[in-house]
Amino acid sequence: MAQVLRQGTEAMTVVSSEVEHSLGQRVMADIRSQILTLTLAPGEPITERLLESRHGVSRTIIRQALTELIRDGFVIKGERGYVVAPFDLRQLDEIFEYREIVEDAAIRLACVRAAPEDLDKIRVSIDRGLTDFTPDAWFEIGLDVHVQLAALSGNRFMRDAVQDAVNRTLRARWLVASSAEMRAIAHREHCEIVELVREGRAEDAANAVRAHARDVRQQIVQALEDARRLLGARGFASEPKSPLKPNQDRRVRA
Repeated sequence: MAQVLRQGTEAMTVVSSEVEHSLGQRVMADIRSQILTLTLAPGEPITERLLESRHGVSRTIIRQALTELIRDGFVIKGERGYVVAPFDLRQLDEIFEYREIVEDAAIRLACVRAAPEDLDKIRVSIDRGLTDFTPDAWFEIGLDVHVQLAALSGNRFMRDAVQDAVNRTLRARWLVASSAEMRAIAHREHCEIVELVREGRAEDAANAVRAHARDVRQQIVQALEDARRLLGARGFASEPKSPLKPNQDRRVRA
């Protein structure tokens, strides 16, 4: 009898843990969506009590959600509580520099290792991004072709490195992705990259990824400058480094 009770208690604990995790994921997605759409503005203080009241869940679940958002760079924790992370332009520059190095290696391996059916799946995902476009769908679809292609390198460390870098630029990239015109440009460039990988043209694919990433960086900087008056001083943490000039990279895009 005692064993049956113990097993029942353990089963209930597992179910409770799964429910709590599911709620945490839902709350995290809701807060992330509010940050992406600037409902929660960069630099805005947030408290566990406020979020607990707004979402109708326990403090434990709120902390779980905040932990994930801190990990992905959406929220920071200071001495006086939590704050929506301001846009850090210097960090964005460093991330894009880092991505160039990692993605160059990953895309070259993908050209050798990617299976045609895997590239077909990525193409379907890219196409869905033109029509199924909300903050939640953007994450669910896995719109970012860079992470998917890095996974096709067959090297999990490269994939994880690209994933981490992408997560830390998602909020800034949303400012660009929310424009239908910019989405159309990204769609075309992503499709070109996928076809270069399909053809095994490693050098051309690496050049295309590099050029695309630099274009996105410039679009982000411009979008942030346009939003500076709206966001105010607390919305920014630092100024960017001097961008790379065209003659600093003599490689030609395919």
